[in-house]
Amino acid sequence: MNGPRMSFILPDGRSVSYEKGTSLQQIFAELQLAYGSPIVAAKINNELHELNYRPQCGGRLIPIDLSVEDGIRIYSRSLSLVLVKAASELFPNCKVRLEHSLSKGIYGELDFADHHPFTEHDRLRIAERMQEIIKEDLPITKETVPLPTAVKLFKANGQLDKVRLLQFRDKSDVNLYHCGGYTDYFYGYMVPSTGFLRKFELKYYLPGFILLFPGMSFPWEVPEFIEQRKLARVFYEFEKWGRILEVSDVGELNLQIANGKGGELIRIAEALHEKKIAQIADMITADRERIRLILIAGPSSSGKTTFAQRLSVQLRVNGLKPISISIDDFFVERQHTPIGPNGLPDYESLAAIDLKLFNEVLTSLIHGFSVNLPVYNFQRGVREVRPQPVQIGKDQPIIIEGIHGLNDKLTCEIPKDNKFKIYISALTQLNIDDHNRIPTTDNRIIRRIVRDHQFRGHDALTTIGLWPMVRRGEEQYIFPYQEEADIMFNSALIYELAVLKNFATPLLEKIAPDVPEYSEAKRLLKFLSYFLPLEGGEIPLNSLLREFIGNSCFAK
Repeated sequence: MNGPRMSFILPDGRSVSYEKGTSLQQIFAELQLAYGSPIVAAKINNELHELNYRPQCGGRLIPIDLSVEDGIRIYSRSLSLVLVKAASELFPNCKVRLEHSLSKGIYGELDFADHHPFTEHDRLRIAERMQEIIKEDLPITKETVPLPTAVKLFKANGQLDKVRLLQFRDKSDVNLYHCGGYTDYFYGYMVPSTGFLRKFELKYYLPGFILLFPGMSFPWEVPEFIEQRKLARVFYEFEKWGRILEVSDVGELNLQIANGKGGELIRIAEALHEKKIAQIADMITADRERIRLILIAGPSSSGKTTFAQRLSVQLRVNGLKPISISIDDFFVERQHTPIGPNGLPDYESLAAIDLKLFNEVLTSLIHGFSVNLPVYNFQRGVREVRPQPVQIGKDQPIIIEGIHGLNDKLTCEIPKDNKFKIYISALTQLNIDDHNRIPTTDNRIIRRIVRDHQFRGHDALTTIGLWPMVRRGEEQYIFPYQEEADIMFNSALIYELAVLKNFATPLLEKIAPDVPEYSEAKRLLKFLSYFLPLEGGEIPLNSLLREFIGNSCFAK
């Protein structure tokens, strides 16, 4: 006899009905063929659930596949579990560290108990064992245990990174994941079994490895590996900064804050930033006869505006007198703005800029001519002309900050030899623990939520709703050109999430369960809960973080 039933409304408007308590895995076993990539989780009424979940009532049902970030996070996290399990079986007492994103994958390193270096042969053995675990389709199960039980387990296993993290946990229990005799703690949801993870590649990348997996734009296949040497060097530099500050994960950051060393952390981290900006200014000054154009680009909430101001100060210290030009003043008139795939004006497209006029102005300035710069009237959607002409000398490089700065098409009439390109992003390598990364996008969206509330009158709901569109623009217009930069600047500050927590948490808490953005707000709140709060009173007024939290000395 059939029991009570529950009804769901799918994204295409169809209604489906199942017996009460049917697992999401059973439901999507029937519906999978209608979707373009593997379904790894689902949302019911804006709440994200694992496929093992057995709902007791119906509602709006949205499958989460690999075409969305939630799906990629779940897939990569589950694959990381398989990687660590395989390595621990083959090399008892080894230590696996999943460090940061690189080349569309995750870069990590492995330390052996006998201290031998990680080799291609080791990589091959781990990859083969991962394939076996996936082929066995082992269940991945979740168990809730008391906090002291979890701490005792990780202490016995020598996983002191997790012991440090959990000692500051504000809940009395912990969710552990089990897979074929292996147990670990992971921040976020998993697939129900290893058989879901058939697509991956483990690549040797001295001194560690890169774990590759499908992405949103290629949900069925592992992307082609493209080396990012400059980006790798920036992450390595940030790792060195972490050693200087004695902070490699959130647990160590919390210990520093709990011991009253937050102010010292702020001062040293800010000094490292200032030193790096001064070094960049010295590079430009040393080649002052050649470099006439300084182009600064990076994704949203990287701190480009403050960085440009601080670089300008350092250049002045070196005897240069830079001027700044805004790309926004060279927008085409509104009726000529290109239309994007969504039918709306695409202001991020290169075609939204009058490239001919832009290059004519730059060429004239570099040759020493007097120029009347345009100013864009955003209310009327037209360009106007500034009445005061501008003329520059040999000691006045032009600083241009904007989304297309690394794309040579923006400055196509200026010889490459006269350009100096800077890529800036918040490339944090501070992770929750050895097996749980902090994606750079999480750092940036929290910065943006705080800034949009402080200075743009937007609530967190609006910022989260716009974020996918922002990310698409970055993928199209910024990331493909990042390796074209002459130098990269990491704007992440190792202490910042502990400060941003104070600003972002109340904003995220306002997002109600009846909106689609609720699940993302809930995820970010959980993420911020790992950090002890740090007051920002000692943050200097020229800090990049001031661009987001306020009281910047560069604010107009």
